[in-house]
Formats: sequence, structure tokens, C-alpha cells
Amino acid sequence: MRSQEKYLQDLKQWLHDTSDSPLEEMSDFFTKRLDGYEEHMSIWEKSYQMFAEVLPSDCQKILDLGCGTGLELDQIWQRKSDMDVTGVDLCQSMLDQLLKKHSDKRLTTVCQDYFRYDLGNEKWDAVISFESLHHFLPERKKELYQRVCQGLKRGGVFLLADYIACCDEEEELLRSTYLKRRKQFAIPDDRFVHFDIPLTLAHECELLQNAGFVLGEVLDNPDGATIIAAEKRG
Repeated sequence: MRSQEKYLQDLKQWLHDTSDSPLEEMSDFFTKRLDGYEEHMSIWEKSYQMFAEVLPSDCQKILDLGCGTGLELDQIWQRKSDMDVTGVDLCQSMLDQLLKKHSDKRLTTVCQDYFRYDLGNEKWDAVISFESLHHFLPERKKELYQRVCQGLKRGGVFLLADYIACCDEEEELLRSTYLKRRKQFAIPDDRFVHFDIPLTLAHECELLQNAGFVLGEVLDNPDGATIIAAEKRG
């Protein structure tokens, strides 16, 4: 309890200290940090490994939402090198680096907002996303999860690894701050910005279940990412 209280106290202080800092556009944020991105994300090394282990080995056709430079794909392809992957991301420079790393793989990249990407109908064995969806409000995620479910083949899996809010207070605090800052800086509704607005595990799972998924494994990793495996109902 004390550690959670200390965490929330520190979070409130950080939000206060950065209250006048403009929110960065999503693609610009990651483009500016590309050189050190993979080193920064290496803190989730164990999670990347576990993420790859949870993905069913018989998956052949995979869609990666917010793939970045493909750190999760590095681990997945080590386990099965012939998987056919489509990676969608807003940042072209990250996709370029992904293609450079994996020029020998069956890989298609799409530089696009994945809320607008056509996921198709019963097209994918698995849809995956690692540390991306916590940037978006649940209203947007609800619609996306429904389209993910539609795009998966029967029995397909949605594998999600993400930052999860520790409690309702953190979820509400970050959401209210996010909305306040969008208004403060006059950010249009259709512009994506980099700011964390995670849901609690209960609320994340509720969204998935309401979209038509059956929850499978839920793994809370020591390095801070929570992995949720959700299967499309038959």
C-alpha cells in the first residue's frame, strides 16, 4: 500500500512539474527519439521474450499494431522465422529501421493510423500490440477491439502487452490531465499525441470481453508490462 501511495504521490508531482509542457505529436515524438529507442525499450526484455512465448506457435499470419522497430518481432521470429507479418505504425522512420533489420523476413509495413487501417474479415491468425494502446482513450479502443475481433480468424488470438494503471485513481488522474492538456494546448481531436492514459486491468479486460473475446492468460511481468491473451469466440 505504501509503495502505491508513493507512486501516486510522485506521479502527481511529475504532472504538476510538467503542466506547462506541450504535448508532442505521436510520430514526431518517436522520430526524435529513434536513435536511443531500442536501448530505452530494452527494459522490457523479459516481457518481449514472454510475449513471444505466449503467442501460439501455429500462428502464421500476424498483424502488429504500433510495431515500431519490431522489438517484439525480434523475439517472435527467433521462435518461428517463416511467420508472415504486417506491421502498422505512424512513424515511417521506425518502419524503415524495422525493414532494415528484417529484410529477409516475410514482412509488410504500413505507415498509417491503425484506427483507420482496414483489418479485414477473418484474415489474421493473431493480432498483437506491445506498449502502444495505452496512449488512447477507451472509447477509441472499444471500436478498435471490435474490429480486431472481426479481423481475426475463428479461434485467433489478440495478444496485448501494455502499461496498466495501478488503480482507479491513477486511471482517472491521467485521463483528466490528458483531456485538460488537449484543451489547454488547443489540440484537434484527430491529432494523436504522446501521453500515457492506461486503464486498470479490470477495465482493459472488460473492453476485450465486450468486444467478443474470451480472456486466456494474463501475465504481470516483473519489468512492468502486463500481457493479456484474448481469443476470438467461436
